[in-house]
Amino acid sequence: EAVRRQIIPSIASQMVILLYNLADTYFVGLLNDAAQTAAVSLAYSVTLLMTALANLFAVGGAGRIAQLLGRRDRDGAREVCAVSFWFALLASAAFCVLFTLLSSPILRLCGATDETYALACGYSRWVISVGGTFSILNTVLANLIRADGSAFAASMGVSAGGIINMLLDPLFVLPRFLGMGAEGAGLATAISNAAGMLILLGIIAARRRVGVVALRPGDLRAARRHIGRILRIGLPSAVQFLLTLVAVGALMKFMSLYDTAAVAALGIVKKLDMLPLYFSIGVANGLLPLLAYNYSAENHERRHRIFLCGCAVAVGFSVVCVAGYEVFAPALVRIFIGDAQTIACGTKLLRIMVLAMPMMSVCYPMITQFQAMGR
Repeated sequence: EAVRRQIIPSIASQMVILLYNLADTYFVGLLNDAAQTAAVSLAYSVTLLMTALANLFAVGGAGRIAQLLGRRDRDGAREVCAVSFWFALLASAAFCVLFTLLSSPILRLCGATDETYALACGYSRWVISVGGTFSILNTVLANLIRADGSAFAASMGVSAGGIINMLLDPLFVLPRFLGMGAEGAGLATAISNAAGMLILLGIIAARRRVGVVALRPGDLRAARRHIGRILRIGLPSAVQFLLTLVAVGALMKFMSLYDTAAVAALGIVKKLDMLPLYFSIGVANGLLPLLAYNYSAENHERRHRIFLCGCAVAVGFSVVCVAGYEVFAPALVRIFIGDAQTIACGTKLLRIMVLAMPMMSVCYPMITQFQAMGR
């Protein structure tokens, strides 16, 4: 019952994040322009850097909060919330400034060509330079709220931002409205991330009397006591996404040696690939507070049962995805673009890439269990 209460809202919030990632690709794909779709795909590689930075403080903070709550140390948990939030704010602001200064070489490194560079730059300007801080703080705040035992409230905040993005995408992207193309998709994402962050801050303010999530600057006096443990727990997740960035960036770079249709196809496949991936991340995020709490309370038998239950759910879903993707690959790629060359390339890629998903779906709960133990 405890697993169900934690992982279902966590999975739901990840599915909403997936939907508004897919929404950008879907509505840009309706333009039937491989260069526009490729531009969104190239910028996605860079957004993995934001995810890595967010997880450093989100997973690290959530894991440490759950450990302290397992020891009945509510004051310490409250301090960790403040340290995680304010350090994430400073780090995200620095990251967005750095990307703005180095956007050209970064996008070129990820595979942007003369045909796609301007489009990728327009999309990433909104998503990263303007909206990057909102996106990172969304992840951090949702994880802090979830660690406090309020998985449903966290999912509601994340879901609200996702719904706003899906409503804004057609308005900004499609020619019959504002017709901004890929850049419009980036603007919609930035606005929705800002709205999601404000909603999560509102949830924290409404729960300040019953929860431990407080963002008081005065608690930063305890930063020296907590920041090391936060970073130690969050670092594996950050490194994991950095390595994913290397893998995706390298694939995009190699694909750019062929043609724009190949880059667009890989971008679509990576978005479809997210369904079992994000489901597994949702399971892992929901498990983290339970595993850390029971580890701190030295209830290791219950911790092990929770872990096995989470693995079973994640693997079961990924196996269903493998079967569905193998059978319906052409139709799934066709949803996002009508270009025949892109569909043919995407179909081959999807059928190969999805085969690894059952193994990957076990990785996230395994990593989460080590993080819950502070290892």
